[in-house]
This record gives sequence, structure tokens and C-alpha cells, in this order.
Amino acid sequence: MSRHGKRRSRAAKRRSRKAGLPPGTLVHIGERKTEQVKITVVEYDEAVFRARQTDSVEECTVYKDKPGTTWMNVNGIHQVRTIEEIGRCFDLHPLLLEDVLDTGQRPKMEDYGEYAFLVLKMLRYNETDKELVSDQVSIILGPNYVISFQEGEGDVFQGIRERIEAGKGRIRKMGADYLVYSLMDSVVDNYFLILEKLGEEIESMEDELVVTPGSNVLQAIQHLKRDMVVLRRAVWPLREVLNAMQRGDSALVRSSTRIYLRDVYDHTVQVIETVETYRDMIAGMLDIYISSVSNRLNEVMKFLTIISTIFIPLTFLAGVYGMNFRYMPELEWPWGYPAVLLLMLACGLTMLGYFKKKGWL
Repeated sequence: MSRHGKRRSRAAKRRSRKAGLPPGTLVHIGERKTEQVKITVVEYDEAVFRARQTDSVEECTVYKDKPGTTWMNVNGIHQVRTIEEIGRCFDLHPLLLEDVLDTGQRPKMEDYGEYAFLVLKMLRYNETDKELVSDQVSIILGPNYVISFQEGEGDVFQGIRERIEAGKGRIRKMGADYLVYSLMDSVVDNYFLILEKLGEEIESMEDELVVTPGSNVLQAIQHLKRDMVVLRRAVWPLREVLNAMQRGDSALVRSSTRIYLRDVYDHTVQVIETVETYRDMIAGMLDIYISSVSNRLNEVMKFLTIISTIFIPLTFLAGVYGMNFRYMPELEWPWGYPAVLLLMLACGLTMLGYFKKKGWL
């Protein structure tokens, strides 16, 4: 079984653990991508910035109604107890917590009134395996706080942390909704970096496809098709999420932030258009591969046909003089053997010249 097949099989087995359980039952579904859960808290406003790491969820209760903006980031969602404690501290709905633990969610937005829940897909390119890896990012937007859940460590939010710490831009002056916009914008910007790498692969593969259309090229094309499926699943639903956020009537998203969300929406549309273009190019590459293989097969068959055609009259002559009749005029002739060889050579050269004149060689 292939690596992708094993991965799908493991996912199916984990999902089967929830069969028959009531809604809201907290079960982690997905791969464990970090050993320990790490909780980082960032507090800021125009004048204050504080960042620290904590191991106690109960310490985070004070941030629910604290002035300013608080960003609590959780790396690692495999510990159900930790997620349950966070839900208890912030009065989060059990169905929301269930979606946080289920890493197979599609990008979406759900408005719970006092807070909003978003799901994004953060992608990274594995240089070793030459494939895309998808990590689910769950975000909870409150009046003055943002909680983000990630499957493991390593994300695309480092630039946001640096801007908050340095006080650059307007992020320290804006509220929690602007922070959510910044997180979404970083995820979408990373899609462009992924597309650049995939575009370079497609260009190099097109050149290789024309020269040496081997089985390794076909495998690379199949990998690219899977990567496009992963990218498309991450981007298409995100467009609906952004559209709902910029046009919705949620009190958590201010009108000043909706302008920036519209810009992210435009970027998402650009990513979708690029993905569709790449999918068409990959489909065309499959056609080119099939045509190249067919052309190579035709060349081989043509060569073998020419060789067979040349040897047909030679075989005929050899068969005639190989018959064991006693009375044959040329058997007693001293120059019979070299004459037959010269006749065979003349036939072969004549046919070669004819094939070359016709352009078959």
C-alpha cells in the first residue's frame, strides 16, 4: 500500500472511533504531530505588550474579560482534557470543541453569538517527499480575545508575532477581529508561496516530459494532481468563509476590518484561478505523456517493421536455396553462393534507399 493509502486507512480507523457516540463527544481524530501541548499567550494594546508560555489552562480564564487584546495559541490538540478545560474556561460549545479535535474539517465559519469559530487549512511543502502537508488551524474570535488551535509546532504566523512585538503597522491599535484577519491573510499569502513551488515543478516537468517521458515523470504528475486536490480543498471553502465574514452582520467583525477581509477575499480568488490553471496544465501534461509514449512506441514499431520488411525477401531467397531438391541449376555453379549473397545485399540496400527516399527512416 502506498504512503497516501496508509494515511487514508489510518484516518478511517480513527474516525471509526466516533461511530455511535452522541454529538459533542470529544475524541481526537487525526495524527499526533507534537509530543507536548504548548500554550502561548500574547497580550497587547497600543502601549503594552506581554508574551509568555503557560502550562495551566485555568490561568487563561482572566483573559476572557480583560481589556486590550489577547491571543492564546495552542500547539497540539491531541490532549482532549486540555481542550475540554479551555472550553470550560471560555464557555465554548461542545460541538465547537468537537470540531477542534476533528482535523478532517473543511474550512468554515460558525457564529455562536458571543464568539465565532473558524477553521482554516495551513499548508506547507515537504521538500523531502515533494508533497503538500495540510495542518488544520481552528480559530475562536471573541470580543477581545483570539484562541488558535494548531495540530503541531511550526506555522506561518511568525511575522504577525514580530509585528505585534515591535508595534509595527496598525495591529496594536486594532482589535481581535483585525488579529483574525492577519492570521487569515498569512495563511492565504502562504498559498502563493506554495503555488510558486508547484509552478516551478510543473515547468521543469514539462521539459522533462518532452525529452524523457518515463514512469518517474508519470508518478510526479500524479503527485502534483494530489497536491492540487489538497490545495483546492483548502482554498475553495475559504472563499465562502471570507465572503460570509465581510458581508455578515456579526458584531464581532467591525466594518473597518471588513475592508481588509475583502482584500483577502480577492487574494483567495487569485489563488483559486491559479489552481484551476495548474490543474488544466497538469491534465494537458497527462495528454502529452500519453502522446509521447505513443510516439515512442510508434517509432519502435516502425523500426521493427522496416527491419522485418528488409529481411522478408532475404528470407525468401535463403528459403529457396535451402530446399533439398537434387536438380537445381545454380547448385553446381561455382559462383552461385557469392552471387546469392550479393543479390541479398542488393535487395537490402535497395529497400533501405527506397525507405529513406520516402522519409520513413
